[in-house]
Amino acid sequence: MPIPVGSKAPDFTLKSKTPADVEVKLSNSFGKKNTVLLFFPLAFTGVCTKEMCELTAGLDAYASLGADVIAVSVDSPFAQAAWAKQEKIGITLASDLNKVVIKQYDVVFPMLAGVGDTAARAAFVIDKNGVVQYSEQTPTPKDLPNFEAVKAVLAKLK
Repeated sequence: MPIPVGSKAPDFTLKSKTPADVEVKLSNSFGKKNTVLLFFPLAFTGVCTKEMCELTAGLDAYASLGADVIAVSVDSPFAQAAWAKQEKIGITLASDLNKVVIKQYDVVFPMLAGVGDTAARAAFVIDKNGVVQYSEQTPTPKDLPNFEAVKAVLAKLK
């Protein structure tokens, strides 16, 4: 079960090459913006590509709700960057190569397709104070989070 609503969101610093070679630190948003934190299993897979491309197309909706979007997987930042370039993904992708953050958020999907532990597909809304306001892990990696529910929570926080 992912960490529940009302929990203090575990802070993290992860490497990213998208949109630039930076470190992504969750707490940088605290006091400024709400954050939509997404976990996805693997780059270069069908459902993940569909999810990130659709989110990229709708990023303005999240910005208008006062939120940044960060997507985390266990892929290397180099794989994420190649995938983002190929698919024109405009979301900040962060690499949890060491699988520390997926464990902190309790969204580990064990032995996905026999390749090892990955992130389960999950969505969190973290408010400006660093508190989880929405928490969802999908039943299977093929299912997408309820993005309408995510937007509804953001609208209430705005």
